[in-house]
Amino acid sequence: MSGTGRARGTHGASLRLSHRDEDGARLAALLWEFGPGWRAISSAMLGGGIGPAAWMLNAQVVAGYSRMDPVDHLLELAPPGPGVGMLTAASVDRFTRARDGGAEVVATVGLRVPTWAAAPEGAADPELAPMFTPGTINIAVAVPVAMSDAALVNAVMTVTEAKTQALLEAGFPCTGTASDAICVAAPERVPGGPEELFGGPRSTWGARIARAVHTAVHQGARRWANRDAPSG
Repeated sequence: MSGTGRARGTHGASLRLSHRDEDGARLAALLWEFGPGWRAISSAMLGGGIGPAAWMLNAQVVAGYSRMDPVDHLLELAPPGPGVGMLTAASVDRFTRARDGGAEVVATVGLRVPTWAAAPEGAADPELAPMFTPGTINIAVAVPVAMSDAALVNAVMTVTEAKTQALLEAGFPCTGTASDAICVAAPERVPGGPEELFGGPRSTWGARIARAVHTAVHQGARRWANRDAPSG
């Protein structure tokens, strides 16, 4: 992949946007490198669950993505070492970014198939893609404090709630899409050191995460809605 830009995050992490030619299209990928000593909770296909994570990759694929080996595909694009990899058909180079009190969020938002989570059994979303559908709202969060396993799980709930609030306030009657992915990264706990025990929306760091996610997703949803509007 050819690099096209690099920025430094609030925790010294490197955020780099690159592009590659694949399947007849020019596709973007966003690599967020935290370095050693970090761990993450994620719903992503690569690096999902809770474990060490030196990086997070959000790679764009074509809308008609049909590869049946998405994990191998991500490994082809990712750097070495442990990390989290997501795929999306959304335009990664239109990513949005927000910060709040040390919590930092990067999101890519695509809403071609908005979905209610509690849909009636058997109800099909229009044009729903195959089982390996790339996520269309991918959210990555980084905080500078260690978090317990329970706090990380709670933080995922908080991210989801803030995402849904942002979508509704942006005028999209949905809870997201059927294939959204989340990653929350935090430093590993230093032996004997402190760690956050809570990640809900009224905890210190949960509230910061919620506000940053809301800002990034709301901005991304509005940007997606106006994607065909002329610039200037």
